[in-house]
Amino acid sequence: MASVLTLGHVNVEGRTVIVRVDVNSPMAPDQSFLDDTRIKAIVPTLNRLSKAKVVLLAHQSRPGKKDFTSTLGHSRELGRIIGRPVKWVEDLAGDKAMAAIENLEIGDILMLNNVRMYDEEIHTKGTFNTMAETQMVQKLASIADLYVYDAFACAHRATPSGVGFTNLIPCVAGELMANEIRKLDQALENPARPCIAVLGGVKVDDSIAVADNMLRNNICDEVWVTGGVANLMLELAGHDIGLVNHDFLVGEMGKQWNPTVEKAKSLLLDFPEKIRLPVDVAANVEDNRVDLTVEQLPISAPIFDLGIQSIRNLSMAIKQAGTVHLNGPAGVFELPDFALGTIEMLNACAESNAYVVVGGGHTATLIMKRNLASRMGHVSTGGGACLDYISGRSLPAVASLEASAKAFSMQSESTINTR
Repeated sequence: MASVLTLGHVNVEGRTVIVRVDVNSPMAPDQSFLDDTRIKAIVPTLNRLSKAKVVLLAHQSRPGKKDFTSTLGHSRELGRIIGRPVKWVEDLAGDKAMAAIENLEIGDILMLNNVRMYDEEIHTKGTFNTMAETQMVQKLASIADLYVYDAFACAHRATPSGVGFTNLIPCVAGELMANEIRKLDQALENPARPCIAVLGGVKVDDSIAVADNMLRNNICDEVWVTGGVANLMLELAGHDIGLVNHDFLVGEMGKQWNPTVEKAKSLLLDFPEKIRLPVDVAANVEDNRVDLTVEQLPISAPIFDLGIQSIRNLSMAIKQAGTVHLNGPAGVFELPDFALGTIEMLNACAESNAYVVVGGGHTATLIMKRNLASRMGHVSTGGGACLDYISGRSLPAVASLEASAKAFSMQSESTINTR
């Protein structure tokens, strides 16, 4: 596991603890919650902090979006979930927030306002020290004993609320964050063999980076490609996928097109036996599913799913695997005629004895809706963060926790927790 401190390393009793959480949730126009999964996910950390004074930093959406709102509703929903009041203040680091924090008693939980409503959170760029110089971080660090990071889904973003406390007060991973690192490391460092990666969706550049890391570091034995990733690899392997499919990929990747193509070409050249391409696909021809072999390409219609034989091949590989890394749907699952590949892929994962690690995003949402989460090894709470982690990229939040652990681990436990 990454060299970070966790709540098990510190004594929190009686301390004032800042906790960065991710409770960003889908909301209806009336601001009711459509899904409270992320809010429920922070409860284990709050339980570990039951004898502390807890201050929650959180965000909801971003400026300009319809669901960009205060965190008042989140505090009420969290209170409903845990069965006791969660205080809230319409402030982040001003006089009202400071007074509310000073008045906390042991066991109290206070949620501050949406951090993205404040310019420092949105516009500050630079190093950990630059983030630490913001007024928000300076004021909150001056009143707190400990910082807990428990927002894995934001771990790939460097913001004051996420990494600004690195060198000011001890920073440790919360229960959710520690669990994410532990479960992902389990599948990356010593995976049960055979280990396969099933990479799809339309974030093709991210998936190619994951494939590159896993193949070149011998993490996985095979990469099975679906969705937009499969379309790109088919084209680079010499199959004409049709102009409409080519143009879609170019449009989706933008500036990442050229570097992604070069990296994908290198993978096909270096690992021809380990990259498993579809043998057939399903195209959307005037709103009808039409299956055709890759030899029958090109086609002027968009390719929306794996073909039947490719679905069977993938399902068999998943059921025979020891470890499965799953990221992205196999096709345009929102349309019933083209959901077959994705549904069968998820069913195979549920039926397999493999340790299945599912990246966040659409795939995780589908698994939750189909009540399959309990049959997976780990369903990540972070889409982009999970992709970055398994592609070998450094996550700012993890780097912050590691730096803080190095800075403060030489101190005794009592020193760590006393200002």
